[in-house]
Amino acid sequence: MSFSSLTRGIALAAAGVLALSLTACAGSSDAPAADGSDGLGTLKVGALPVPAGDMLKWVSENLAEEKGLTIQWQEFTDYNTPNPALSDGSVDANLFQNSTFLETYNQQTGDDLISVGEMYLPAAAFYSNKVDSLDELKDGATVAIPNDPTNEGRALELLAAEGIIEISEGADTLSGITENPKNLKFIEIENATLALALPDNDAAFVTASFAIPAGLSDDQAILIEGTDSAYYNILATRAELKDDPRITALIEMLTDERTQEYILETWKGLIVPVG
Repeated sequence: MSFSSLTRGIALAAAGVLALSLTACAGSSDAPAADGSDGLGTLKVGALPVPAGDMLKWVSENLAEEKGLTIQWQEFTDYNTPNPALSDGSVDANLFQNSTFLETYNQQTGDDLISVGEMYLPAAAFYSNKVDSLDELKDGATVAIPNDPTNEGRALELLAAEGIIEISEGADTLSGITENPKNLKFIEIENATLALALPDNDAAFVTASFAIPAGLSDDQAILIEGTDSAYYNILATRAELKDDPRITALIEMLTDERTQEYILETWKGLIVPVG
């Protein structure tokens, strides 16, 4: 997401939400829970198709009946619209962002959406079609990175941790780079299109939500984020729904051992379950 386009994204959010398809992922909302109690009803969750949409489909088909919960997921294709949709009540929760992203969004908009917990890590990586390691990047090589503060800072932190550059504390823009011994040329690009920019650059930083649909594989990754990352994706909702039993049930399903096994088997380390 580009926070430079955040204002436009919010202004168009209502139209964008109406244009997106709403897909039901479970049975009727009045179905009884497996233990014989009344069903919890329906929970509408906004998410990008991969990986969160796939996770929601899986828990709906495999675990939701136990809870008596119907999950409807609304598909989004960018980072601009899920939070406004949550704010205006179009969805009850969303699953696509990390806590830093949510905090920045709230600061930028004056909103007060909340996190109810970390669910999984969409491990970001630097990918390349031209070199096999960061050390092979030549002087003046071009490196494409996200142009939103959260993911730009994430990319810079990863390079700094490997000693490729030096940055000031909390740097989230190019102005925070204090040393650049390889004279790397950073190209700031919309997060959703970074995978498409890979052929035109020596390397590109792509988050898993966009790397997986683009067919990028781990053998193209020259540096992958570790499990100690601070960028685990969270389940977000409105404050009044924090203790809603439907939210509680979804948290339990997303962190269930069976869901963790599904995540590991499906994405082979590019998506890491919490815990």
